[in-house]
Amino acid sequence: MNASDSYADAIGRARDHSPFLALALDRHPLLLEVLRQQGVDAAIEAIAAAYADAPVGECLRRRKNALAMMLGIADLAGVIGVEKVTHCLSDFADAALDAALGDIFAKRSPGETVRGFAVIALGKHGGQELNYSSDIDPIFIYDPETLPVRPREDPADAAQRIARQLVDLMSARDGYGYVFRMDLRLRPAAEVTPLAIPVDAAISHYESQALTWEQAAYIRSRAAAGDRMLGNYFMEALRPFIWRRSLDFGTIDEIAALTRQIRDHYSKGQLLGPGFDIKRGRGGIREVEFFTQAHQLIHGGRNPALRARSTLDALAALAAQDIVPDEEADMLARHYRTLRTLEHRLQMVDDQQTHSLPQDVEALNNVARLHGLKDGAAMIEVLSGVTSEVGQVYDGLIASQRASSDDAAITLSSDPELLVDALASAGLQAPEALAARVQAWRGGAVRALRSAAGRKAFEAVLPALLAAFADAPDQAGALNRFDDLLRQLPSTVNVFRLLEARPALMQTLVDILSHAPPLAESLARRGDLLDGLIDASAYDLVGSVEDIVQRLSREEPGDDYQQRLDAVRVRVGEMRFGLGVQLIEGRHDPIAIAGGYARVAEAAIIRLADCAVQEFTAVHGRIADSEPVILALGRLGGGALTHASDLDLIFLFSGEIGGESDGARPLGSTQYHNRLAQRIIAALSVATAAGALYEVDTRLRPNGAQGLLAVSFASFSDYQRGHAWTWEHMALCRARVVYGSAAARSRLEGIIGDVLHSPRDASETAAAARKMRTDIAAHKRPIGPLDVKLLPGGLIDIEFIVHTLQLQHHTGFYPDLRDALGALAQAGLVDVSLGRAHDLLTRLLVTVRLVAPDCVVPVPASQILIARACGCGSWDELLATVEEARADVLACWQKVFGAADSVPPNG
Repeated sequence: MNASDSYADAIGRARDHSPFLALALDRHPLLLEVLRQQGVDAAIEAIAAAYADAPVGECLRRRKNALAMMLGIADLAGVIGVEKVTHCLSDFADAALDAALGDIFAKRSPGETVRGFAVIALGKHGGQELNYSSDIDPIFIYDPETLPVRPREDPADAAQRIARQLVDLMSARDGYGYVFRMDLRLRPAAEVTPLAIPVDAAISHYESQALTWEQAAYIRSRAAAGDRMLGNYFMEALRPFIWRRSLDFGTIDEIAALTRQIRDHYSKGQLLGPGFDIKRGRGGIREVEFFTQAHQLIHGGRNPALRARSTLDALAALAAQDIVPDEEADMLARHYRTLRTLEHRLQMVDDQQTHSLPQDVEALNNVARLHGLKDGAAMIEVLSGVTSEVGQVYDGLIASQRASSDDAAITLSSDPELLVDALASAGLQAPEALAARVQAWRGGAVRALRSAAGRKAFEAVLPALLAAFADAPDQAGALNRFDDLLRQLPSTVNVFRLLEARPALMQTLVDILSHAPPLAESLARRGDLLDGLIDASAYDLVGSVEDIVQRLSREEPGDDYQQRLDAVRVRVGEMRFGLGVQLIEGRHDPIAIAGGYARVAEAAIIRLADCAVQEFTAVHGRIADSEPVILALGRLGGGALTHASDLDLIFLFSGEIGGESDGARPLGSTQYHNRLAQRIIAALSVATAAGALYEVDTRLRPNGAQGLLAVSFASFSDYQRGHAWTWEHMALCRARVVYGSAAARSRLEGIIGDVLHSPRDASETAAAARKMRTDIAAHKRPIGPLDVKLLPGGLIDIEFIVHTLQLQHHTGFYPDLRDALGALAQAGLVDVSLGRAHDLLTRLLVTVRLVAPDCVVPVPASQILIARACGCGSWDELLATVEEARADVLACWQKVFGAADSVPPNG
């Protein structure tokens, strides 16, 4: 069917089945011709011009009537879809509010612009999803300091008069109908507050007294009309209220409970057939919207990409972020369009705000035929598949929020004797002592459990949690750490609500408390670290450095320098915590985890250095042809960190010494770059309210602790060529540029390459390496039997072997020791067994740093975890394999350095 025929068919259906559209067609024949000949956008422009000379109220009512006719015909003809309809109606609502306010202000205060008064749109208006017959749900705010007032008029009185006049103008009816009905019941404490609220009072309400439904309502909020600066100020102030970083599954439970109440209240409209409510019924519009908003509330505080206002945009974002499966999001979006289109058909008939299918069979047939279907039975058949699939998805959401510990093995009585018996029956050790501890928790010994909400959330999850502890490999240790966790957390409500909503996380929590003291300590400082584990993607390795930098660079409008630093600390903490959990849960090879730790650290350096440079240059400017460059050495240079690794960095700068910066407070180049290096180190290492990041070690710089913190490329080159010790060249073998432009990186890599390839005496190199290793053995002894870094035949000996051979033979210069060992083996300089030893000992080091940071043999259950992480079936097998690896290392050492110069026996 061509466009002309489509319009003719739509007009025919409108005249036959919609009295409202039929009358509007007769009222606006010229505009109808513009639509047919020139299209929707031209018709919208024509509507705006056609009634410009009428008084504002009449103009807006006639425009609304013409717009409804034009959109209705274009919609029925299939020329536009539901998104275009709702956007056009929402844009008109914004324009109408602005025009009405302009008229009111012009009459009240001639010559004044609209200022000090703003309209905040909520609901479908806020999401730009208005129906043909929607109310709009605004909140009026005003600023007493900037609102124009008449002589002797109080700003509060002026604001109420403006609000009443706006409501009257928008809601008044004449022969063309009305502009928009206005529902002001969504304002704070609507039963007692005036129509317009002072902006600061509104902000205070939402920060301290808001209800759950108000947070959900503001997902689709925006400054729609009036003073946009005031409206945007209000919206920015509310952002932390709407988008909370810490998950609150209690909020989601309340939303699910609200939906169940709506289902119960509209139970008569639940049976699909005449009278079915396609908005509130099972599988209807509201359930698609609530499903979407629930996921936005869970994830949107941590992921700004999910903060879309419209339902369809939000579903697309949830799919793009892998939170909702693509096929599920596509299905919900498709069905949402169908439901909204059929809702429009219901409202087109008589311009009534209705959402229910007519009870009368003929009236139902009439709506169906307006839509182009044979009869009401065909419409119900269309709805059947739609509501069934939507309802099933939403049922799953409710079920997931209600999932809890119904199958818990323990019933916890308040009677001390019964409690002891229950704990003993569940297999918990020392039940008397544990019962006393539980009673102390209940009795207020823990500050975070003294509130009613805290105790309620705790009791809801405690039976299942203790049942999980009964299966813990180290019950006593896990429970002690749990007690520490309770006592250190400022609030436990969200943690326990999360565990109740996601019972599988209880086992993860018990694993953390049983096996990983550093993770338990992190969790005690930040209970919200568990939030990041709710998605399956939490167990994926972190992406590339570029991907991580992008994640770390997300910032909120108006963030200052300190807020940017805090945001990086929070996100890096989450990623490091997630990598640690992946390790103890056996999700990835510890070597891959080590690579993840290194990529996170490198990305943090890039992001924080960028922030520091931006802040520094705002005061001191820049130096022409000079820039900061950061060189990583050690484990970071090699791209394999542990959970506890510090960062070995050298700070350099390109360009000539003697330049001066061009800012308001100029500095010479050396002073400039040394101060900037201090700023970057502080950004990386100084603890803030959001926690600490990394220890930074700069002792490998030229002249060590006595040298300048940052040196020029020329000074670095001179030092390395004429003054550096052999061990400093060994350190350069794992040097890698992690910050700087491509040109600066290339130049510095060239300097390092020249140094490493410079001629040197092989025997002198070996002798210097032996001496350095002996010095380390004398001053830095292994801290425990699992310190495979410092033990004879350990990782440090592999490093000395590799770097000595690299310098002697000018080959295998790869920062990654695995790559270097592969190249040396291919050159016939080491046996392949050294590569296997390196991998085993690296896996053990990475795991031990998390599971047994004191390098003491852990409890048997943790022994099994460590053995499996290293690819062994038992602890004894691991110990035997480690001894073989160390023997291989020592044998290689003796070949490289001579039998008489083996590693000192006490390491």
